[in-house]
Amino acid sequence: MSLSSITKNTTAAHQATNTTFINRNESLEDTLHSNAESSQRKKLWRFWNGSSSAETAAMEVEIEEEPRPQYIHSMIAGGLGGTTGDLLMHSLDTVKTRQQGDLAVPSRYTTMASTYATIFRQEGIRRGLYSGVTPAFLGSFPGTVIFFGTYEYSKRQMIDSGTPNSIAYLAAGFIADFAASFVYVPSEVLKTRLQLQGRYNNPYFSSSYNYRSTYDAFNTIVRTEGFAALFHGYKATIFRDLPFSAIQFAFYEQEQKLAKKWMESRDIGLGLEILTGAAAGGVAGVLTCPLDVVKTRIQTQVNPIPGAAPIAQPLRKAAAGARSSGSLAPSSPPPRPAMEHVAASSSQRRTIATSSPSTSVCKPGAINLDTSSIMKGLMIIRKTEGMAGWFRGVGPRAVWTSTQSSVMLVLYQTLLKKLEAWNPQPDGDPVA
Repeated sequence: MSLSSITKNTTAAHQATNTTFINRNESLEDTLHSNAESSQRKKLWRFWNGSSSAETAAMEVEIEEEPRPQYIHSMIAGGLGGTTGDLLMHSLDTVKTRQQGDLAVPSRYTTMASTYATIFRQEGIRRGLYSGVTPAFLGSFPGTVIFFGTYEYSKRQMIDSGTPNSIAYLAAGFIADFAASFVYVPSEVLKTRLQLQGRYNNPYFSSSYNYRSTYDAFNTIVRTEGFAALFHGYKATIFRDLPFSAIQFAFYEQEQKLAKKWMESRDIGLGLEILTGAAAGGVAGVLTCPLDVVKTRIQTQVNPIPGAAPIAQPLRKAAAGARSSGSLAPSSPPPRPAMEHVAASSSQRRTIATSSPSTSVCKPGAINLDTSSIMKGLMIIRKTEGMAGWFRGVGPRAVWTSTQSSVMLVLYQTLLKKLEAWNPQPDGDPVA
């Protein structure tokens, strides 16, 4: 064989080798690209349709088997997160309390925006929009600490005993809110009365209360009305708040699982943290709106004493006569009742609200429920006002509950991660 022939054969072999190598590289790149697209398609398919494949099951186990946070970490993070959310929304609570407690005819507080502006202009922030913030803080922090500690303990005990996760989340929410109610209900009674009063000797709004401070309010209530007065509206409150907490945390736990499954990571990012917290609170707020409506009506209505004239009629006649004579400006507050009279007639006026603010304002001209039963109240409203009566104020309630829930749960998760990084648990048990 000649030298030129050998050279040609060698060159051809090199070219064939290079071509094969290039083709293999291109094939590998195509395969990787195809795998990436396939992974995304599988991710979408798994999220929307679910999958029982070994791959999906392994991924879920990896995501779910994260260390359980220490109880003390859950309690601290929950306490700080819940208190921050409550204080952030305190001014809205004050606005709704004033709207519910204003017995003047016509009402001086109409829309939410005008009520905000009126209270801010006349009474300011500290003594106006944020009146009652001290008992709110004193009740919110220990209440949420108890709530999150009880929730985590109850949830883990039920899951470890074989209870389905969704049932465990729901039941743990009920139990935790009941445990916390013994702390937050008395503080909310104090807070609500101070919100309705505003500042001491308030010349702009006349309420049944006139306390110098939180301490004076506590002493006066216990001395004149008894310690049980700190639990006014307790039954109506837990009938609303226990289902709310149960639904909120059942939805939140499931939404967190879906988000982690979608992201294929325990860290779902701030956007999804906000979304899951807001969605859980909003859904719970809408579903429990009928309970909020009947609770508000029972607690805020004025029940006339048998044989006495209706309250609204004398107020209307007095206001009309004063305006016609020019002796009273339209914005002047009605005379302030004496505290002795208020204590004597405490049975005819119910406390305004406890716990999270009731965002339902009674329909003008609505009849008194004449009952303390939640179920009877729901039936009366359904019969006289229709299904729409059950969902009065559902928009503001959904906004309040979703915002408060989002702030609380985002801060809870953030602080929990910080605490776990600062003081990690050596051998954490996996979350079922």
